[in-house]
Amino acid sequence: MAWPLSTRAQQNERVRRIGVLMGTTAEDPEGQARYAAFLQGLQEFGWAVGRNVRIDTRWAAGDPTLYRKFVPELIALAPDIILASGTSSMAPLHQATSTTPIVFVGIVDPIGGGFVTSLARPGGNATGFALIEYAISAKWLELLKQIAPGVTRVAVFRNPALTSGTGQFAAIQAVASPFGVELVPMDVRDRAEIERALAAFARETNGGLIVTTSQLGQANRDLIIKLAARHRLTAVYPQRLYVTSGGLISYGPDFVEQYRKAAGYVDRILKGEKPGDLPVQAPTKYELVINLKTAKALGITMPSSLLARADEVIE
Repeated sequence: MAWPLSTRAQQNERVRRIGVLMGTTAEDPEGQARYAAFLQGLQEFGWAVGRNVRIDTRWAAGDPTLYRKFVPELIALAPDIILASGTSSMAPLHQATSTTPIVFVGIVDPIGGGFVTSLARPGGNATGFALIEYAISAKWLELLKQIAPGVTRVAVFRNPALTSGTGQFAAIQAVASPFGVELVPMDVRDRAEIERALAAFARETNGGLIVTTSQLGQANRDLIIKLAARHRLTAVYPQRLYVTSGGLISYGPDFVEQYRKAAGYVDRILKGEKPGDLPVQAPTKYELVINLKTAKALGITMPSSLLARADEVIE
């Protein structure tokens, strides 16, 4: 009877359950930053782990076997909602449940992937945050030619299992002719294929590399960056995390901010709104990141105009 009213209210508060399927390893610094932003966002909306919410998290490390293992595990826990990171997380979740609400982050093509019927009114049990517009992919080729004008052959790293890989390649292909480059689609599914494909491409000169957005690329970014350096390929990446890991240059959305915003959608759905009524949001901020140490190792002098536009320069 002596307990404060606030304490008694907390004791009676319903504990909600959130499932989270991340695409990186638990030790990945970028994955941790995104996850922390999501938790911070939840806290800002009044959700506290251990008081009114429980979070079950799985880290799939970009491994298809782990996705197949973790999806039924999360569904079996009967969560009130699931946060899905990337298409590789969303695709098996979408197949496994049509009733559990899902908020996705980092989906390149939510409509093409079959996850929503429209961006304005998703209509089903999922909504979230789109990764990029396909037109942004053309920017990667523009950056590559600005840095290395002599490049005439460009390998485009993509995961053929994803519709987004085809869409990003098509956007790059649409602007390739004016830049005078030959595009070489690099369809890879695992580490061994990545090594073989890059080694084969690098046998000829004047080559460059564009890495499209995929969980496969993200999970194997250290290998891709190492191979690009070994074969002295000028490479453009879709996310900041590649450049902080030693890559040359990236242009893409602020991922951490998207995870923070995802907490707002989770909050709204837990409070009664339907995922199908919440529009899929596009990124509002893109960032250009340059690694000057890597540029120096490759013998590349970054244009001063490009450095002036950069959001972050790693020296």
